Amino acid sequence: MAAVPEDAAPAADSPAPTGSTAGSSDNEITVEETSFVHTEPQQDGSAPPVVTTDMEVLHDKVKKQVIKEGQGKVPLKFSTCFVHYRAWVQSSVHKFEDTWQEQHPVEIVIGKEKKQMTGLGIGVGNMRRGERALLHVGWELGYGKEGSFSFPNVPPTADLIYEVELIGFDDAKEGKARSDMTVEERIEAADRRKLEGNDYFKEKEFDEAMQQYEMAVAYMGDDFMFQLFGKYRDMALAVKNPCHLNTAACLIKQKRFDEAIAQCSIVLSEDETNVKALFRRGKAKAELGQTEAAREDFLKAKKHSPEDKEILRELRLLAEQDKAMYQKQKELYKGLFGPRPQPKPKTTNPLLVFWQWLVSLISYISKMFTRKND
Repeated sequence: MAAVPEDAAPAADSPAPTGSTAGSSDNEITVEETSFVHTEPQQDGSAPPVVTTDMEVLHDKVKKQVIKEGQGKVPLKFSTCFVHYRAWVQSSVHKFEDTWQEQHPVEIVIGKEKKQMTGLGIGVGNMRRGERALLHVGWELGYGKEGSFSFPNVPPTADLIYEVELIGFDDAKEGKARSDMTVEERIEAADRRKLEGNDYFKEKEFDEAMQQYEMAVAYMGDDFMFQLFGKYRDMALAVKNPCHLNTAACLIKQKRFDEAIAQCSIVLSEDETNVKALFRRGKAKAELGQTEAAREDFLKAKKHSPEDKEILRELRLLAEQDKAMYQKQKELYKGLFGPRPQPKPKTTNPLLVFWQWLVSLISYISKMFTRKND
């Protein structure tokens, strides 16, 4: 089935029509909440990664080593950038911040960073979309002579190390942070990112697609959604939920089933009858061998879309798997305990048979003699 972006699906606040294919789900895209973890580096993050690439001098106090190359151009001044990063004190290698762990990307407006993030801003301003790098920042462009009040483990004059990923950036609203945007502007910016993600999805560029969805969701974080009611909340969810679902579709394509389940669960926390979320979560659970949990999700999806061919197909597959498993277990137990022993035929003693015959004969003759006398 060809990939279909979530935009082709019904609006988030309208019920899915009977017979709609949640299975087109497999190839579609949908989003909600900011709990993206797909960009997290492979190492555990307790210490800075070992990087062997050349050191690039960006500033007297900022140096960069590329971990993973990015694409496209670098952000312009006043671009709104979305980044994930981990931060360590260089001297003690103490990690004091980790946005991957917090599952919330950070927004940086190039040229308008907080003072303690000046060095980080210089580094991000010299990165491309999707690039991951190690930044070495001198204390003068970090927390300065006084250290950090928010992070007590950052002492005065502490040089810093950042592992940074530039998820993407937006030049459309120069110098305008999310907090300064109207509700309509934030939803519009998020929708624009979602559509770009859909284009990448159609080209099977799943990592790039997920970066766009993550940026879209970043415009609608928990604090923002908490303030919305009525039609504005419906408008936001109509963009946000498809981003999570589309991210789940990407993750399923990449066989990252646990992460896909998490994305679908975010949508279901807002809309427990969402057929696509139930279907994709069920599919991911089935791939992990969680048969009963998968069946439960598929049955819930079927309840709201009883004619959906993809849902019915997945339920049939589970039934076939159950049958095959039963036969396999039957053969296994048969091999363990062996065939049921057959009763042995009784052996007869010829002498005993002769005596039984002789007794019967004497008894018969005796009876005949008695009758004759009578």
